[in-house]
Amino acid sequence: MTTITTHEAKTHLSRYLADVELGKEFIIARGKTAVAMLVPMKKPKQKARPKVGDIKGKPFEFPLSAFAPLTEDELKEWGL
Repeated sequence: MTTITTHEAKTHLSRYLADVELGKEFIIARGKTAVAMLVPMKKPKQKARPKVGDIKGKPFEFPLSAFAPLTEDELKEWGL
């Protein structure tokens, strides 16, 4: 791990960030005292998105009464 001063960090931040993206780590020091670390961030795990048509959770089941024929009164209410 490389130690750099705060002045170097401010002056060459873009360069150091490019190195960090490649996996390198830096200690940033004020004088001879280490005050911070510049390290790569862990990439968050992305949740897999469901594909169109995938069923999430328990599938809905229609009750058998949903397929029963309509009564005469129900047909009249619908104007049929």
